[in-house]
Amino acid sequence: MTHPLDRAAWNALGSRQAHLALGDGRARRLDPAYGLFAGTRDASPECLAALAELVRATGPAAFFEADPPLAVPGLTVTAGNPISQMVATAPIFVEPAFEVLELGEADAAEMLALATLTEPGPFFERTHQLGDFIGVRAGGQLVAMAGERLKLTGYTEVSAVCTHPDHRGRGYAAGLMSLVARRIVARGETPFLHVYDHNAAAIAVYARLGYSRRRSVKVSFLTAES
Repeated sequence: MTHPLDRAAWNALGSRQAHLALGDGRARRLDPAYGLFAGTRDASPECLAALAELVRATGPAAFFEADPPLAVPGLTVTAGNPISQMVATAPIFVEPAFEVLELGEADAAEMLALATLTEPGPFFERTHQLGDFIGVRAGGQLVAMAGERLKLTGYTEVSAVCTHPDHRGRGYAAGLMSLVARRIVARGETPFLHVYDHNAAAIAVYARLGYSRRRSVKVSFLTAES
């Protein structure tokens, strides 16, 4: 039986984040101002054709799934770097030893700049509106943040965990992630995340916070054929 997290984006766009979805019951994608996530009901020609039409109309998208379609007629499918999906069924909470700030619209430009610099994953002009975000400032500058991204029944993704290169090694990532996860658990949900397999340092931090690898996820970027 398929686990909900095997198709996290599709399930999020059909439930808790349906208000941010474009498309229909055959193919859906996250509004491109928020992110690249896309999915289809199944791999039938009808659903793949609907996805191709959606990408042509709205711009590039991406699969983040256990077993996404390898080809979509009318689209160029490009494989991304290997990613692991990790889940915290018994998260370990670390009390932040620094001041934590709630982030919002007034911080949006700085959040985008920090994510662009550190590349924790795709981050767009409205990605910060997908969930609650918190951060750390030093000398008035936003130097670290973490927040929420995909939300499906029973699960919320911890995402955009990043620290400015000049401020690493101070426990910001662990402290912020721990607080984000604590809030997720308090709502009766399970935290999960996605991490590039080559990011050994991040994986080690996540493991110390109680995350374990659930399975590999294949990333496929979708663009319309010219």
